Amino acid sequence: MDDVLGQPRATRASRISAERFVEEIGLVFDSMHLPRMAGRVLGAILLGPVDGPTAGDLAETLQASKGSISNMTQLLIHYRFVGRTVRAGDRRDRFVIKSGAWARMMLWRLELLQRLQELAGDGLELLGPEGNPEPLQEVRDMYAFLERELPKLFERWETERPNARTDTSKVTASEVALATAPEVAQ
Repeated sequence: MDDVLGQPRATRASRISAERFVEEIGLVFDSMHLPRMAGRVLGAILLGPVDGPTAGDLAETLQASKGSISNMTQLLIHYRFVGRTVRAGDRRDRFVIKSGAWARMMLWRLELLQRLQELAGDGLELLGPEGNPEPLQEVRDMYAFLERELPKLFERWETERPNARTDTSKVTASEVALATAPEVAQ
């Protein structure tokens, strides 16, 4: 990999190489049923320059086509992990990690957990007299607990995190509540 990933910081030893880091982020995305290449792009952006790598930089670093990089950066922008920026005097877009990206990733998972909670409730209604309600009750109750407590946790994170930004892209407790609120039938 080239300059986008830079050299390891001289002040601390790394357990893994930059290339391995990028691949591992890709594997995490793959395990979440997201494109592995999107994770690799995110990994390269995380290790890239402060003002963000260009699409060309990412294509060269990841040995990927510009079309693939374009599709994956669009996906990351859609999910609000990544934002576009430009360097003064340069017309090329650069890609940077947006504040609150990690909380948004958790929110997606929370939506899935909310669905499991609803299904557990449905399962309890369907359970016959010979069935064991305990596993379904545990799922329902645990996810109900998480639904109540995670908004408070996100709010604490936003106030306590180091270098907290004051920009409008941070994830607020109300955003968490909206993301986890049951959909209203129209």
